[in-house]
Amino acid sequence: MDTFKRWISIGLCAVAGLAPFTAAAQDYPTKPVRIIAPFPAGSGPDTNAREIAAELTKILGQSFFVENRPGASNIIGTEVAAKALADGYSLYIGTTSSLSVVPHLYSKLPFKAEKDFAPVSLLGVLNTGLIANPALPANDARSLIAALKAKPDSVTVATAGIGSYSHLSAVWFNSSAGVATNLVPYNSTSPYTDLMAGQVQAMFDGLPAAAGGIRAGRLKLLAITGTKRHPSFPDVPTFAEAGLPDYAPIAWQGILAPAGTPKPILDKLSAAMQKACQSEELAKKWRDYGGELRCNTPAEFAAFISADRQMWGKVIKQANIKLD
Repeated sequence: MDTFKRWISIGLCAVAGLAPFTAAAQDYPTKPVRIIAPFPAGSGPDTNAREIAAELTKILGQSFFVENRPGASNIIGTEVAAKALADGYSLYIGTTSSLSVVPHLYSKLPFKAEKDFAPVSLLGVLNTGLIANPALPANDARSLIAALKAKPDSVTVATAGIGSYSHLSAVWFNSSAGVATNLVPYNSTSPYTDLMAGQVQAMFDGLPAAAGGIRAGRLKLLAITGTKRHPSFPDVPTFAEAGLPDYAPIAWQGILAPAGTPKPILDKLSAAMQKACQSEELAKKWRDYGGELRCNTPAEFAAFISADRQMWGKVIKQANIKLD
């Protein structure tokens, strides 16, 4: 009987210990919440962060705002977020680059991507396109691959610098297709001006920066990632249709909190994110530039990041790329 009473007492203490967190989650948020963005104001991810902040403000009745901490391949802002108080009032908008790619490129980082963050919800994914100057003879990925196999290095492919998303996507394509392209890094300027002018011939990238040029005919889209054709580009075949079913880079963005943030708060934020994802206006914005608004639970987002990080790790290891 004494043992039974002791276990009852332990159980009651455990429940009592959870009470403050439950109460805090019910009242949360009681003051403004910052979303730390590791990229500059005006960038694509910054715009998406501000849009979701506005939605969360409406849903939860408290101000959500974006705090930009750009620099050093997203490392500066990511460190700030990782070391912030785990009280639900500092969140972080993570990306493919900051949490899936950068950890494989640098052996020493001031944060641990897999341990220092608690996933809240995915925000959306951006399919990767093979974007080309209209003068490029190939009109789809299959014909480009054939041309490159006949004449290796005959196509110049712009990248945003070594280790960038566009560079690694190009490296992955070369490996997957068994071809060689002439990679041209742009470290401080956007390659799109030169791409539209024909100074370089192609680029692998998410579609937000290119969608306008594609629709205006200044650029053409040869292929897009995804398991099926994108509704905004229904005439563009997928890479799988071009014979590359395993070529699947996508650029994602999502909301996370510092590790140790109480689970009830994470769950409340995730529920608010999923409600925000019901906004047809927001969903249309993502579709228009080749993406998909997609929210989920903390557990689902954690599994998504883990799989994505492993996928990019294989690409980077195979290419033997290190930046330190």
